Amino acid sequence: MGVKSDLYANFDFEIVDEFLDHYSMMVESMDIMILDLSKPDMYNQSINELFRVFHNIKSASGYLNITKMAKLSAFVEDILEQIRTNHTSVNEETVNWLLQISDMFAMWKNDFNLDKELTHIKYSLLKLPDLENN
Repeated sequence: MGVKSDLYANFDFEIVDEFLDHYSMMVESMDIMILDLSKPDMYNQSINELFRVFHNIKSASGYLNITKMAKLSAFVEDILEQIRTNHTSVNEETVNWLLQISDMFAMWKNDFNLDKELTHIKYSLLKLPDLENN
């Protein structure tokens, strides 16, 4: 049984569908928000929106017991909080790391669509970029 089937077996159909719809929209918007971090006039809006996206994914996946997703979302949310609290811009390394994070969430979106088990988190994603080199 894949992750989607597991969700339908354990949660109300409407809750699962709403999660999948919102998750899909958030994943599709991640890359644009990440790339907009490099634009000084878009930085504040983008960092706050990204934080909100990962916070929402963390909360929803935690509720639905999607452990891998909840843990990675919490990890990224913590890093985004550190960035938005201590920095006024991000470097290329951080943008590239966030794009790789986005790719992981896109893989999971595909896993949902194909009703497969969630792909394992790539360990390279757990290596933080140099946040101080801005």
